[in-house]
Amino acid sequence: MGTIVVGRTPASDFALERTLDRVEGVEFEIERVVAPEAGQVMPYVWAAADSDQADELERALSDDPTTDDVERLADLGDEWLYRMEWVERTRFVVHVLVDAQGTIMDAVGKDDEWWLRVLFPDRDSLSATYDFCETNDVPFDVDQIYQLEAAPRRSQYGLTEEQYEALVTAFEHGYYEVPRSVSGEELATELDISHQALSERLRRAYRNLVSRTIIVGEDIR
Repeated sequence: MGTIVVGRTPASDFALERTLDRVEGVEFEIERVVAPEAGQVMPYVWAAADSDQADELERALSDDPTTDDVERLADLGDEWLYRMEWVERTRFVVHVLVDAQGTIMDAVGKDDEWWLRVLFPDRDSLSATYDFCETNDVPFDVDQIYQLEAAPRRSQYGLTEEQYEALVTAFEHGYYEVPRSVSGEELATELDISHQALSERLRRAYRNLVSRTIIVGEDIR
C-alpha cells in the first residue's frame, strides 16, 4: 500500500543552499526528478524571483557546488525553468528514487529549507528510508504520514471534512459560476450553517488549497 510522507529538510543537507542564501527571496519548485543512472539526479526546477535578479540567479546556479550542467529551458520574466544535475549532498534524493523506488511528488525550496511530499511504494521502503537518514545523519523532519489508498483526497490539500464538503457543495450548486447559480445564503442553508460560518469555512479552505498547491510548503489552518 502506497504511503505518502510530508516533511522538511535543511537546504544545507539537500541542494541549492548557496543559491538560496545568495539570491534574496528566490524560491525553487521541482517540476520532476529523474535518476537516469545510479547516484545521478537530474531535476527539472522552476525558480521564481524578481525579474531584475535573473543574471544574479544564473551566476549563483553556475557557482553552486551542488549543481552541474545547468540549462535554462524557459524564461517567463520572473520564473525560469532549469534542467540541472545535482552532484553533492543529494544522498536523500538518490536513496528515495533508486533504493526505495519512491516518487518525489512535490518539493519546494525557499529560505533555508526544502519541503517535500514523497510517495513510497510501501511501509517497508519508508522504514528503510528512516533507517538510512538515521545512519547517515540526514535530517528529515516528518510533518505528516498517510496511506495513499486509505486517505481521502481532501487530506492531500490540508482540507478538513467540513471544508471539503463546503467546496464540493458550492461547486455542484454553481456557486463558482459567472453569474452564480446559488447565493451564499442559499448555499449556507443547503449546508445547514450560518452565512458567516460558510464564509469563514470557504475562506479557510481557499487558503489551505493555495498553501498546498501554489504556495507549497506553508501549512495554513
